[in-house]
Amino acid sequence: MSSYDPDSQLIKRFSLLNLRELGGMPLAGGRTFAEGKFWRSSSPAEITAEEARKMSDYGVTCVIDLRSETELRQYVNPFANDGITDFHNIPLFAGDPNNFKDASMAFLKDHTLGDYYVIMLNKLASSIAEVLRILKDADGIALFHCAHGKDRTGVITAILYLLAGASQEDIITNYKVSFNYIRPLVDPLMARAPEVMKHALRSDASNMETLLSYINDVYSGDITKYLLSAGMTMSEIDGLRKKCSGQ
Repeated sequence: MSSYDPDSQLIKRFSLLNLRELGGMPLAGGRTFAEGKFWRSSSPAEITAEEARKMSDYGVTCVIDLRSETELRQYVNPFANDGITDFHNIPLFAGDPNNFKDASMAFLKDHTLGDYYVIMLNKLASSIAEVLRILKDADGIALFHCAHGKDRTGVITAILYLLAGASQEDIITNYKVSFNYIRPLVDPLMARAPEVMKHALRSDASNMETLLSYINDVYSGDITKYLLSAGMTMSEIDGLRKKCSGQ
């Protein structure tokens, strides 16, 4: 059994929920994922401009917002027009995940989040490749996030960890703890959510298991094959892999 503890990656110096350093994840061969390269979080829409500036001063130079244009308009990103941050909005979802009546959420009435992750992998491959290219080329710390920091953010995190050589067991552990970290965000939503939609607010291990099983079945567990099919070059993939592993 792995000794990996995701709590060790929590960043508590800022108020953002589910703010985590990707570095420190155990990798094959006794290595660890490089620190100070990538952070993940929930949406920073609620933090002040002052705190956003403090994060920039700390080393956050690039922010990738994975939310839809609808979400971004409704919940403005403090990094979007600060004149400092290299900001990108690359939607990996079309609607508003906080609105249970949203047409894009209807899929989750009869399907799991894991099913949606597989669709994301297939239908939004070019967008995923764009996110990864930006992460590869970013100087300083690159922060990527969605609304709660578990679904869209979780898929990008899983891809980075697979590429670097993390075990699938540890990737699942890294994913499933998100629900605990975002309870202040999702508990009010959980209280008013229809019973059939409550699962969409959690981060059940089975969701990541579904995604990883799909990658195992379709790409023989080799995320490189997926990234090539998404349009990335081998040079880009190798560059990102080296950055993840600190080489």
